[in-house]
Amino acid sequence: MTDFITVDPAQPSAPGKGDVVLEVRDLSVDFGVDKKWVPAAIRLNYEVRAGEVLAIVGESGSGKSASSMALLGLLPSNSRVSGSVKLAGKELLGGSEANIRAVRGKDVAVIFQEPMTALNPVYTVGAQIVETIRLHNEVSPDQARERALRMLELVELPDPEKAFRSYPHQLSGGQRQRAMIAQSLSCDPKLLIADEPTTALDVTVQAEILDLMRNLRNKLDSAIVLITHDMGVVADLADRIAVMRRGVIVETGTAAEIFHNPKHEYTKALLDAVPHLGQGGEADGDVDVTAALAAATQADLEAIPHEELLRRERANAAALAAAAETAKPQGDPVLELTDVAIEYPKQGRVPAFRAVEGANLAIYPGQVVGLVGESGSGKTTIGRAAVGLLPVAAGTMKVVGQDISAAKRNGRQLHEMRRHVGMVFQDPSSSLNPRLPIGESIGEPMFLAGVAKGAELQTRIEALLDQVELPRNYRNRYPHELSGGQKQRVGIARALSLKPKLMVADEPTSALDVSVQAKVLELFQNLQKELGFACLFVTHDLAVVDVLADRICVMQRGRIVEQGSRDQILRNPQEPYTQRLLAAVPLPDPEKQRERRELRAQLLSGAS
Repeated sequence: MTDFITVDPAQPSAPGKGDVVLEVRDLSVDFGVDKKWVPAAIRLNYEVRAGEVLAIVGESGSGKSASSMALLGLLPSNSRVSGSVKLAGKELLGGSEANIRAVRGKDVAVIFQEPMTALNPVYTVGAQIVETIRLHNEVSPDQARERALRMLELVELPDPEKAFRSYPHQLSGGQRQRAMIAQSLSCDPKLLIADEPTTALDVTVQAEILDLMRNLRNKLDSAIVLITHDMGVVADLADRIAVMRRGVIVETGTAAEIFHNPKHEYTKALLDAVPHLGQGGEADGDVDVTAALAAATQADLEAIPHEELLRRERANAAALAAAAETAKPQGDPVLELTDVAIEYPKQGRVPAFRAVEGANLAIYPGQVVGLVGESGSGKTTIGRAAVGLLPVAAGTMKVVGQDISAAKRNGRQLHEMRRHVGMVFQDPSSSLNPRLPIGESIGEPMFLAGVAKGAELQTRIEALLDQVELPRNYRNRYPHELSGGQKQRVGIARALSLKPKLMVADEPTSALDVSVQAKVLELFQNLQKELGFACLFVTHDLAVVDVLADRICVMQRGRIVEQGSRDQILRNPQEPYTQRLLAAVPLPDPEKQRERRELRAQLLSGAS
């Protein structure tokens, strides 16, 4: 991989397997806030060897990202860093800006959490990889292009030439993440920092990215620092783990030691907070992975014919009717879809795109229905249509008793319907107005709807803050002054402000670390039981659905291919696609996850 990359003789030679690549000693990071130094990381000590993965885990604000960004001098100007950071024996801290720039991208590379914001939207993927290669190496444009194509092939993109010519928005989430990994590896870095590399990906794409990172680690012998809150990912990839809390490493050890014999109380609490399949149902234990994987035959790995999807949808509708007849929920459905098709309208030369076809779904008062599937399956599209943000192209959709299908849709009706529907978004930071205190954000829907103003409005805001377990004095704080979990609580309070009959929750916990996620899910459960609203919970995290949902609908390529009670879908799935989704969920246990990974690889290779 370095056949035409020139090597600076003054640079240390590449470390051999097992050699120490990164050595951190007494690393401290402080931020200047209100004329005081606030510690973010305190006297950290760890090392990473070639071919090894060190996972740094902890809650938001524990200092894991701040300490890792300090290695490359990527902290803001109000920070100070002390201690020693040696890369292959060479000190990084205290050097000139030119030296640290030479290290970034060449000797140390970073894979960021969200590739869409890390990649430049106005340049093609190929141009960005070529720029990285030529910035650090004296090579011709043709040589850089050749190497960029080899890197895209190495990260297993199906069509490297097409990906090279594509802009970031033209690739799927998983493909963008692969492209960013290709850019990060293009200069053969000694150290790779992966900052939440799979958080925004669905379980099947996440499994592929983890397989890719493991294979690349074995091929390239790079040292990897993995920053994540997903303990399933840690169990799948990490060799050693460092647990951080409030800027301090409270425990280190091998993956087996941390998962099976944690010493520190915080580590035990962190592991206890991890949701996993099996804890939400009446059945004991996890899903039968062997049976689920064995059912993923070669036919299922290939594209499923349109006729087969139609057959499944008819069978699914019949099963839905039978289940509704036997269950007989109380009252009329709060949300009811009958043979619904949803299209994204034509925009300029871009033709209309039908994202959902033939969907049948019903949610009754007090019921939580989980909507799961891969990215692009149509989950969020149904959620957006349920709150009137997308038109229904065919079929009938009734929301709180009102038909909002294309023929009967009008502005006054939508305005009235939305008073009974709340929505919690995936990213609370972008869904809250940064210029409004959170009290005003929570009260705005009530004020605009004319249900409260003045002293009554303030009383209702305080009551909502109490419900989501936030201090009342937080009403005067701005979103940037709150943590991720606190901002999500504000989003829930805002969604509850008009006492909705239907709540649409679109991936509300995917960006939160495990302990905060557990608290938000517990809060959500308590509020749902107390207030009795119906909920459509859109997510790719099957363990979260297992905790929350009464019923589960599985979507594939715009169609609902299977639905039933939580235990039916998670404990006894009938569709091979559902079985594959379950088999791709990483387990927070290194031994079980290794067995699952090996069996999955064996069956997938046999099917091919």
